[in-house]
Parts: sequence; C-alpha cells; structure tokens
Amino acid sequence: MNTTTAAVLVPLLPFAAAALILLTGRRAPGYVRPLAVLPTLTSAALAVLVAVRQGGDEPVAAATRLTPTGNDLLPVDLALHLDGFAVLVAVLAAVVASCVQIYSTGYLRGDARYPSYAALVSLFTAAMLLVVYTDDLIVLLTGWEVMGICSYFLVGHYWETSAARSASLKAFLVTKLGDVPFLIGILALASEAGTFRISGVTAHLAGEGLEHPTLIALLLLAGVAGKSAQVPLHTWLPDAMAGPTPVSALIHAATMVAAGVYLVARLLPVFAASAAALLVLAVVSALTMLGSALAALAQDDVKRVLAYSTIGQLGYMTGALAVADREAAVFHLLTHGAFKALLFLAAGVLIHTAGTGSLAALSRMRDLKRRAPDAFWGLTLGLLALAAVPPFSGFFSKEAVLGAAEHAALDPGHGVPAAAGWLVLAAGLATALLTAAYAARLWLLAFHDPAGSREEPVPPGEGAGPAETAVLWLLAIPAVGLGLVYGTLPDWFDGGDLGPVLTTSVLATGAALLGGATAWAAWRRAYEADGPQDPAPALLGRLHPHAAAGFHLDAAYATAFVRPVRAAARLVRFLDRAVIETYVRGAAATPGLLGALARRAQTGNAQTYLSALAAGALALTVAALVAATGGK
Repeated sequence: MNTTTAAVLVPLLPFAAAALILLTGRRAPGYVRPLAVLPTLTSAALAVLVAVRQGGDEPVAAATRLTPTGNDLLPVDLALHLDGFAVLVAVLAAVVASCVQIYSTGYLRGDARYPSYAALVSLFTAAMLLVVYTDDLIVLLTGWEVMGICSYFLVGHYWETSAARSASLKAFLVTKLGDVPFLIGILALASEAGTFRISGVTAHLAGEGLEHPTLIALLLLAGVAGKSAQVPLHTWLPDAMAGPTPVSALIHAATMVAAGVYLVARLLPVFAASAAALLVLAVVSALTMLGSALAALAQDDVKRVLAYSTIGQLGYMTGALAVADREAAVFHLLTHGAFKALLFLAAGVLIHTAGTGSLAALSRMRDLKRRAPDAFWGLTLGLLALAAVPPFSGFFSKEAVLGAAEHAALDPGHGVPAAAGWLVLAAGLATALLTAAYAARLWLLAFHDPAGSREEPVPPGEGAGPAETAVLWLLAIPAVGLGLVYGTLPDWFDGGDLGPVLTTSVLATGAALLGGATAWAAWRRAYEADGPQDPAPALLGRLHPHAAAGFHLDAAYATAFVRPVRAAARLVRFLDRAVIETYVRGAAATPGLLGALARRAQTGNAQTYLSALAAGALALTVAALVAATGGK
C-alpha cells in the first residue's frame, strides 16, 4: 500500500464505519462496538504509517478534480497535502478518537442511544481527518461544517435535559456566527489567489501577494474564533460540558477546537502578510488566556474548569501564531491534545465513581484516591502537564510558545510587530501562574485531605472498567513524555528551535510554582478555619463572582442579541396573528357574508323583485340627472 492510498483510507474508514452503524445499528446492535472501534483503530494505525513514511520530508501531494465551478480558474479538487504538520496532527486526531471510542464502550454501557453516538463520533473523526489532510479550501470547509453538525448532536446526546438542549443549540449558533465571515474570507482569498488549493495560495503569497491581506485574515479569524473558542466567541465551550465526557475529550483534545488553530497554521502566510492582523490575533490571544484562566479558577465543576483551561491553552496556540511561529503552536497543539484527553477521561471516571462533578461536593468526600486510583493518577499527571511542570509535556511546548513570544518582542522581524510579542509574552507568563493555581485548586479539592476528617464517604458508584483504565494509562504516556521529543520535531516542521529558552523557562516555571504555592496556602488557611472550603474566593477577592459567571459575557450577549431577536420574534408573531391572519380570515369570510346577503335577497316573491328593480332604476335615473346638471 502506497502512502497516498493509506492517506485516503485514514478519513474514509471512520466515515464508512459511521455509515454502516447508521444503517445497521438498530437491526444488529451487537456489531456496533466493533464497527465503532476497529475502523477507527485501523485509521489510527494508517495515520501512523503515513507519518512514518512522510518522515518530515518533502510534502506528499495528490489531487483529482472533484467538480467544476463554472470558473476554470477555481475548480474544486479532492486534493491531499501531507507535510509534517498534517501527518502529526492526523496521528493525534486518530489516536485520541480511538481512545474515545474504546473508552465509550464502557462509559456508555447500557445507553440505548449508543449506536447513534458511535456513528456520530466516527463521522466527527472522519471530518477532522479530512480537514487535516486536504489541500482544497472548499473540501476543508465541508469537513469544517460536518464537525459543527456532529458537535450539535453529540453535545445534545442527553437531549431530555434542558442543559444539553440549550448547550447544543448554543454551540451550533455561536460557531455558525463565525462561519459566515469565514466562508466570505475563503471566497475572497481564492478570488485573489486564483485557486482554492492551499498550496497554491501560499505559492501566490510568496510571489505576488494579496491586495487585501488584513481584511481576508480578519474574516478567517472570525471562523477560527468560533471553532477554537477564542474571545469573544468562546462562550459555547464551557456549556458544551453538558454532553458525555468522552465527547468533551474529543472536542477539546483532537477535533473541533484544534481545527481552527490548525487552519491558521496552514494559512499563516496570509496572516503574516498583515501586521495589523497579527496584532489583532495577539490581542485576542492575550484576552483569551487571561480571561479563561481567571474563570477556570472560579468554577465549581471539574469539567467546566477543564473547559476553561482548554480555552486558555488554545490562547497559547493562537499566541504563537500571532508571533508567526506555527512550529510552537502545533507543538503545543500536540501535547495539549494528549494531556487534555487524559484529563477529561480521568474526570469521567471520577464523576462516575463519586456521582458528582462538583468540587464543593468532592471536597467533602473521603476515599476518592482509594476508590478511583486511575482517575487520581490520570488527573495528577494531566494537571502537572497542564501546569507546565518540568519534565511533563506541557512544559516543553508552553516554553516553546513563550520563547517564540520573547524572540518576537526582543528581536522583531518578518512583519511581526514587537507589540504582539510583548502582549503574548506578558499574558502567557500571567496565565502560567493562574493555570498552576487552578490546577492545584482542582487537585486539592478533589483528592487531598491533610486532616483525614472529610465528612462523607464516597457513595457507591461505577468505577472504571478495563477499557477505561487501559485508555487512561495509554494516554498518560504522551502526556508525560511527548515533550521530550522536541529535539526531533523541527525535522517534521519548518526547522527552528523548539527547545526551552532559559529566560522564559525560569520565569514561567517560577510563575507556575508561585501559582501552585499560593493556591495551596489559600486552601490550607480555608481548610484550617472552617473545614473543606474553596480557596477561590480568597484568591480572587471581589473578582470571584464575575469570574465564576464568565465575566457576564453571556448576559451581554443576551442583552445585545438574544433579547432583541426574541422581541423581534414576538413582533412578527403579533403581526402574523393580529394583522396577516386577520386579513386572511377576513378575505375568506367576506365572500361568505356577501353570499349570505345575496341569499337573503332571493325571497321567491316576484313583486319584491319588481319593486327592487323599479327602485334601482329610479335611483340610477336620479343619479344620472344629478350628474348631467352638475348638481344644480
């Protein structure tokens, strides 16, 4: 099997599995689990094979004409472009999707909707792999939109709950809000570059350039902000925790939110052609990092803490892209995918065991470490990687991002504004402190009990099954060690140094240690004073209620958009019922009324008819005479 054939099969296998499950899932439920797991595992193996064969060498390209567009210069091609970025991100997506499918066989055991769930996860995976491998913007847009549709159904899996219904609708609408300018940006980019092929666009930029790079970059950024949950279109992601935990792991680690970052990395020359676009990206990144970290520190639910942490880590990735370093961005994308999948799946085991995801409730429970040892170790290792504690994977990739920002701030060039570097560096260091603080808080409230005096034993609940346990320990390997391969990654990318920079390493590690120590001290004081207490109010002070509410951005959206739309809908309903419906009913009733009057006039009395005719003739004669004499 050659490399191109293997690459075609990577997205095709999960797509075929999704189709087969949808067609046969109800009639043959026993085949659903094999169809969910085996094709995705095979796809992951083929993705690894493609990556090994590509090996960071020259890109492997293949294309066939998919459809004409009426413009010979802009056809749509089913094209592959396999460079180092694409093959590594595909391995991440396929491996995490395989782990999610295996984990779900135990997590959703007994769920009557499992067949549709498994089919949607397979389709979700196929769409992401299509986005990663394709070299055509229209094909990429197709996979992009399929992911949005799949997320709507998967987040709303528990549709009988109002939280799941509203979260799925919110995710769909917010991401679609960004997709409208994104589509316009794609069409504008293809129009100026003369092709939908991404490789053709980058070649055009290297030669002639674009007439409106800032406008195109900002239009594309709107779509990226929606999919990758960047300020101000990030509000859907925390609410999406209403879906099953494996779905959260898939969305946060390897598919939907990663797609936006990957797209900017592929089209980075478009953004790098505009210093203004890079500066806007840096501002968005800084606001996303700091805002999400503060919000994570105030959340009371394990999954919402992890959701806001995802938003913040995506901010690091877009920060690296804002200083035109896609190697650091994709490196952090890879390590984050590993440890975030581990965190969410470990949280799923913890929630099943304890019967709750509330940190306030977990802080009062005893024996969690003993009852859920796999969740304990999974969360511990994942949080160490998230907090960028050396030598865990998050340390190396986060240092690569901060090193790139430092380089851009102190030695700006290649069109990157120094202000963008300083923004990303300052926000990144502050976020490193806050990340360690909320990671320490989560771990302390969930597991640690220095006094041995927690009030409640863990109630009976489901522990981790063999499949779930195996997945956790499998994901622990890259979460711990993936960062150690930073020395070989430049061979897969465009060169450059991904190793830690001494200055930023010392500053970021010091910030992380300070954040963790501060959270521990605040928790200890609260614990000794009143028993199990949340240290977040003491850490955030008056900012706490605002951070817990996501800085009221949902309320602002409700005021600016939701309420006016609902008012307009009520007005339309009133006009429809009081005006249009009244007119329609009147138009239908008037002929009936006239008919009734005419029917009453038909008495059958000849004398009455003759009298009416005489009266009418007389009236017409008088009217004619009046008209002839001019009313004199």
